[in-house]
Amino acid sequence: MRKFLSHYGVIFVLVLLCAYYSFATLNQQHPADANTGRKLASFVIQQMPNANVLIAVRDSDDDRVFAEAIRQSLGGASIQPVGIVAGEPRDIVVELRRMGDAGTKLDAIVTHHASAQWTVLGEARLKELANEYPSLANVQVLKPSSYTWPTFLTRGNLLSIGNQVAVTAIIAIAMTMVIITAGIDLSVGSLMALSGVLAAWTIHRIVGEGDPSMMTLTAACFTAILLSAVIGLLTGVMVTAFDIPAFIVTLAVMRIARGLAYKVADGPSPIAIESEAFHSLSAGNLLGIPNPVLLMVALYVLAYILMSHTALGRYIYAVGGNPEAARLSGVPVKRVLLFVYAICGALAGLGGVMEASLFSVGNPNSGVGYELQIIAAVVVGGTSLMGGKGKVIGTLIGALILAVISNGMYLTKVDSYTQMIVFGTLILIAVLLDQLKTRRWKP
Repeated sequence: MRKFLSHYGVIFVLVLLCAYYSFATLNQQHPADANTGRKLASFVIQQMPNANVLIAVRDSDDDRVFAEAIRQSLGGASIQPVGIVAGEPRDIVVELRRMGDAGTKLDAIVTHHASAQWTVLGEARLKELANEYPSLANVQVLKPSSYTWPTFLTRGNLLSIGNQVAVTAIIAIAMTMVIITAGIDLSVGSLMALSGVLAAWTIHRIVGEGDPSMMTLTAACFTAILLSAVIGLLTGVMVTAFDIPAFIVTLAVMRIARGLAYKVADGPSPIAIESEAFHSLSAGNLLGIPNPVLLMVALYVLAYILMSHTALGRYIYAVGGNPEAARLSGVPVKRVLLFVYAICGALAGLGGVMEASLFSVGNPNSGVGYELQIIAAVVVGGTSLMGGKGKVIGTLIGALILAVISNGMYLTKVDSYTQMIVFGTLILIAVLLDQLKTRRWKP
């Protein structure tokens, strides 16, 4: 049982958390995405093939996508909607009165659950309009069917968790390597800010206010990631060449990198990046899966191969287990440490570029507190702070556990102060379990 919990305990915790939040968020679901819009249009085509249809939604990006899917599907069946209203209840009233004054016959108003709750689309109000305008006498309100399902397990929420965890999980790969070598890196949050600001600054320096080319974007992102890797390498040099504790070095680098981010940005104001191509790096998707999630999965596969099937991976474990014994066995201890700190800097830089891409700004204030989230993910995932033990897959599960708890508490409306208490308690429990695994504890 001890061995089983040591290897699979975090997976068990993740499954229990998902099950709990699935039960806690069981609720009526009212879909209003593009696929739902197409299904609703198909129903209209089958049941009312010659109907005059008005599409009514709220004025939001998601609602417009829903309405456009309906319009295209109806158009494919040669049913042209008599109108599309994307706005507020009064906009629908104005459109209905316009159609009534023109004598335009209306058979159905196609909408979704949220808009169907408006008074103007209620039975009483429509009856009043029908008495005033005969052409509106037989109008029906059609909306997608609702169903009972956990909000936690909806596709949109699961993709949101994936997006939420991607940057933290990617940087946590390198942090796992650093902690396995019995080190620590507190500078990753500041390196994220510096990388994002530097990428935005480089783009502005090259193209000004114009639209940057893909080559420009690639050069700017590569430069930002490379600088972060160099800073990580210099951190490794300070740790290996001068035997300065990693905690002290990375604490200093954290302040230096944050200061450089403010200097590059010329203050606390973010640098905007008006480029759809740059934004799509993090906001885009492939087959419906967000790009950050795909990148995260690819990097974890590479990290798993590195740590489990290469000599370098074995060297990293050896350095964390006993650096002197590793040195006497021929392991290049200093080069291994230089590698893990450089990789940590590079992935922090990559995370900064991803954040800048997602929000279309290089923000010198970004990444604050990320180092604690990343270290927490590593520790919760089972990596020992004493070094020598840990797995990157465990880190991924640890990051998912933190993301699931954060998302679940948000869905169940837990206040932010309680969330802080929960996360702090979780880290303490993870460290306590690490101690209980590594030695037989006696009261």
